[in-house]
Amino acid sequence: MEEKMEAFEARALESLQTVETLEALDAWRVMYLGKKGELANVLRGLSQVDATQRPRMGQLANDVRDRLEHAFGERRSLMEDAEREKREAAEAIDVTLDARTRAIGAPHPLQFVIQKIEDIFVGFGFTVEEGPEVELDYYNFEALNLPKDHPARDMQDTFYLSPDVLLRTHTSPVQARTLLRVENNQPFRIIVPGRVYRRDDDDATHSHAFTQVEGLVVGAGIRMSDLKGMLLSFAREMFGADQDVRLRPSYFPFTEPSAELDVRCIYCGGSGCGTCKHTGWIEILGCGMVHPRVLEMGGYDPQVCTGFAFGMGVERVAMLMYQVEDVRHFYVNDLRLLRQFSGLAR
Repeated sequence: MEEKMEAFEARALESLQTVETLEALDAWRVMYLGKKGELANVLRGLSQVDATQRPRMGQLANDVRDRLEHAFGERRSLMEDAEREKREAAEAIDVTLDARTRAIGAPHPLQFVIQKIEDIFVGFGFTVEEGPEVELDYYNFEALNLPKDHPARDMQDTFYLSPDVLLRTHTSPVQARTLLRVENNQPFRIIVPGRVYRRDDDDATHSHAFTQVEGLVVGAGIRMSDLKGMLLSFAREMFGADQDVRLRPSYFPFTEPSAELDVRCIYCGGSGCGTCKHTGWIEILGCGMVHPRVLEMGGYDPQVCTGFAFGMGVERVAMLMYQVEDVRHFYVNDLRLLRQFSGLAR
């Protein structure tokens, strides 16, 4: 029995040295020291030992158990230390390396221009309104004095989802909706930024989808001089305190009289260059006094209230501000362009 116990201990210790993982180590403990392990089987054989030898054999078995548990603990400690060192080596940070900087995002240049325009007009007492991009024909055309088969619709031929539903061609439908919402000839000032859609051929200055900011002022005694004065203030806030503007007669179905607003060329200062076609002026928006018919359809009395409206393409303003020669640059997400504007909001 004593020889059997010694052979068991030697075999267990030899097996312990071959264990490579903590999972295998736990399996070794179950095999040799568990309740149903080999040592338990050896102890069950003590019943066959002579009664006079049984105490000594029992003590020997306990000594073997103690030595195996001690060896198991040492092996486990060594393996845990090795595992921790391996993990720490894999997770180590070299503090001598240069710090890795994380790229910080910035507003898209078009979004920055929209924010600047909004800030200027909010400072003038305007509120910002929004509306649906999928619009009813009534609000997009008819409520703006563009009835069915009106020839001016051809200028804004667009994407129809059904005969009466389309992608809006301008943000003016929000102006019509606001007129209908506000009651009793109450005055108001709004600007309406948003995405619009037209069936245009994409080129350096046109896109089938672009961004507009339109404005509407309605109240008693509003005059054309008020429109020019406000747009002059806007141009000076946007392009510089020495900026000047001029109005040229134009035509829009929803305003009468109508005009195009030009600003002094920001490239040549008005002396004439290729960009302004040697006129010294660059067009940036259309405007005019709200047509009486539009006021009537909005529930306003044109004998009591007048108003003016204007609309500008954000891309055109951005191209002037940042001297971008092709409007498509704003849409292709070219980081070489966008990184140039990363400091706009800082």
